[in-house]
Amino acid sequence: PSTARRQFKRRFGLTFTQYARARRLGAAAKGLAKGETVINAQLNAGYESASGFRAAFAKTFGAAPAKANTPPLFIEWLSTPLGPMFAVCDDAKLYMLDFTARKNMERGFEKLRKVHKRAIIPGRTQVTGQIETELDAYFEGKLTRFKTPLAPTGTAFQNQVWEALQNIPYGESCSYSDLAIAIGNEKAVRAVASSNANNGLALIIPCHRVIAKGGGLGGYAGGLNKKQWLLDH
Repeated sequence: PSTARRQFKRRFGLTFTQYARARRLGAAAKGLAKGETVINAQLNAGYESASGFRAAFAKTFGAAPAKANTPPLFIEWLSTPLGPMFAVCDDAKLYMLDFTARKNMERGFEKLRKVHKRAIIPGRTQVTGQIETELDAYFEGKLTRFKTPLAPTGTAFQNQVWEALQNIPYGESCSYSDLAIAIGNEKAVRAVASSNANNGLALIIPCHRVIAKGGGLGGYAGGLNKKQWLLDH
């Protein structure tokens, strides 16, 4: 059992309990979006207590079950040469892409749920297929710029930094201070570094191309070994 738990967490970035809870509440939110009654969604999700269901739902999605009328987001796990990644999509855009080894991954899911008030359930969309194809081409050295439509979830400042990151040419790098100057705020080096750390669209928004001013790697939420590999690639 302990080996199974470790392997599951390594692959999905979630414990069995977290995964099961997300599936149950995600299925409930999907049913509510299709017009299912709250009591039926509650019972189908396995909650005997109405108050317990409402509390868990509101904590996960930031809204009461009665106000849940939006379609879910879909999460799929993808294999890459650097280890498994996960992609969160709907039918139009990619909301999140990262390595499952990333720390505090569940916090990113929680942010998506609360900001967009949408469930996240296992599944694929056309966008999932597009990013999977592009990732294969990227790791084979055949793609230098992604075309998958994105839906970044950040503040106005973070979105400004992430837009500047996408302007760093393939095969090049810059320092955190260079990036701060690029957005017109040379004193915001720490804020820029923080925005890099909170980038939820790895590789596509290439925060791995930002290194320390002295030439060191700096930080990388996915792990410095991955950052070095990506820079070499």
